[in-house]
Amino acid sequence: MTQRRTQRKTQRPRWSMFPLMHENVSRLLEVDGLHFTFHDLDDDVSCVQTYDTSIMGRFSCHNQKCRSNGWTSKKIAITVRMYEGERYNARVYYQRCKVCTLLSKPILDDSYADRVAYRLKKWRGVVMEPQKFSGESKGPHQKEFCEGCKAGHCSEGGRMDELVGNLSRLSMGGI
Repeated sequence: MTQRRTQRKTQRPRWSMFPLMHENVSRLLEVDGLHFTFHDLDDDVSCVQTYDTSIMGRFSCHNQKCRSNGWTSKKIAITVRMYEGERYNARVYYQRCKVCTLLSKPILDDSYADRVAYRLKKWRGVVMEPQKFSGESKGPHQKEFCEGCKAGHCSEGGRMDELVGNLSRLSMGGI
């Protein structure tokens, strides 16, 4: 009798945290006398603040058979979380290759440290001008390739679409 082996489909990560970027975030926080440590445990229950925003970066497709040369994105979804004891982390969502749909982890630019430090400063009461992204987008955000949209943590999809839908139904007396 032969044993039939069942193989579990290995789930690829759909986001990462970047603790090595903490030094860059720390430098920006020190300007305003703030000192945070990076919190390695990504826990959405014990955090005291959470905020969804986006950053910029580059992606490379690692599928050897794919003809994609990679892509840049001005809308990489991230979730910044603050925890008790001056700790924080940021979940950075992946995007899928438009050619072969393989998940890709972003290569971050300076916008990561800028956005995370900005949010932590806002939560600590530092008065600042609102941030703006620089540069022009080369096209519309494609929700079907964005893991942040699928998880409901991207301003282009997920929770935002759900909220708009709920508001629309509310105004029509449906909720």
